[in-house]
Amino acid sequence: MLKKSLFFYLILAFFSQSQLFPQTEPKVLVAIAHPDDDAVFAATVYKISFDLNGSVDYLLITNGEGGYKYSTLSERIYGLELTDEKTGRENLPQIRKKELEEGGAIIGVKNYYYLNQKDHKYTNDIDEVLDSVWNVTYVKNFISDLVTKNKYDYIFVLLPTYTTHAHHSSTGILVLEAVNNLDKDVRPVVLGGTVRNLNDTNYFYKGLKEYPLTSFTNDSLIFQFDRTQKFGFNDRLNYKIIVNWLIAEHKSQGTMQLLMNAGDLETYYFFDMNDKAKVEQVKKLFERLKENKFPKKEYDEN
Repeated sequence: MLKKSLFFYLILAFFSQSQLFPQTEPKVLVAIAHPDDDAVFAATVYKISFDLNGSVDYLLITNGEGGYKYSTLSERIYGLELTDEKTGRENLPQIRKKELEEGGAIIGVKNYYYLNQKDHKYTNDIDEVLDSVWNVTYVKNFISDLVTKNKYDYIFVLLPTYTTHAHHSSTGILVLEAVNNLDKDVRPVVLGGTVRNLNDTNYFYKGLKEYPLTSFTNDSLIFQFDRTQKFGFNDRLNYKIIVNWLIAEHKSQGTMQLLMNAGDLETYYFFDMNDKAKVEQVKKLFERLKENKFPKKEYDEN
């Protein structure tokens, strides 16, 4: 009798847990400032698309016209003097969108949304971008409408910091503000992403003082996808291969190619503004991302 009671208790617990944290197919929006920012999330997106049967869309904020200075090697490919500022600014928006979509096809991206805000120059001045370069009202309204329509579970943004390109930080800030203005029951979880190495020990991040929605205070809510996970015959493959394939599509961005094999961990921060009731949902997602879905294959010695 005791064994039967224990059996039914375990069954009940299993179904209760399944109902609390169902293994749904995640819907993700990746919001980036520039086309080649997608590399930060590439392995995670690949796994979500193909292993979890999820749906991933891209939202690109700028038109990418500012990336002309390092286009030297791609000039022969595209037949244009892209390092000339006028020529680059005129042609790079279409070229870089095509590069983004070719990379996105590798990792299973479904839809692309383009806001065509000006990619004016490299700057660390967030206030400059938000006050005088982008149409902030348009961007936030578009994000709110898109999230309401598509009902995303997650939005990935680059982690806003004082030292990165202000376009990156501004994108994250506008996403956080747009999501915060939505009703609580329709808000997706917003995760701030960056890339680190396995031997990194400093994960310090507290957000930007002037932008309180970027606040992060719980170091236990850092999630990671390990690009160095091994799979395939004799465990000779890992997910850096996927990231390298994607980087290779951004041919107009010469220095981007130097990031091949850089970064072991795609690291995500759970901002304080997120609903704490969804922490377990996020933990479950990253546990599922650790699973190796590739079949084990053996070959004859000869």
